[in-house]
Amino acid sequence: MYDYYRAADRQAAMVDPDKGRAVPGATFDAVDAKGVDPQVILGQLIALIRDVPHDLDLMRTVTLYPPPEGAPKSPEEWEALPEDSPYMEGPCIEELPADVRDTLADVSEDRFAELAERWKQEFFPPPDDDYLTTLIAELRDLARRAQVEDQTIYCWMCE
Repeated sequence: MYDYYRAADRQAAMVDPDKGRAVPGATFDAVDAKGVDPQVILGQLIALIRDVPHDLDLMRTVTLYPPPEGAPKSPEEWEALPEDSPYMEGPCIEELPADVRDTLADVSEDRFAELAERWKQEFFPPPDDDYLTTLIAELRDLARRAQVEDQTIYCWMCE
């Protein structure tokens, strides 16, 4: 599960970290983007939009939750974690860079179909073009609303 959402700051983004962002009753403006992780799949969309080769450096996310400073540092510490530890299964919250928000916000509607066609190659099995076209539009619109409010986009994810 990958929910992309906007928030004014890190503190606001971290409210109720165990709860999904794109679920009924959630207080966030969010997009449900099943299967679209920030590093690889969203990163490939960003590369397609920018017309550059995909590189993990395109998505310099910042992990906010669980807090990186509390992460286990040795194999023994990892093994000692309880099964329900967010370090094991999530949820996780990552902050996306402003340039990713701006790249998404700048996508014109006339590129949606072309981007969906190219982006679907990154999925297995590939979803239909309508789903990806809608998802690109929703991500673009979320990014535009975040820009207008000078907000950041975050990704809430859970295995």
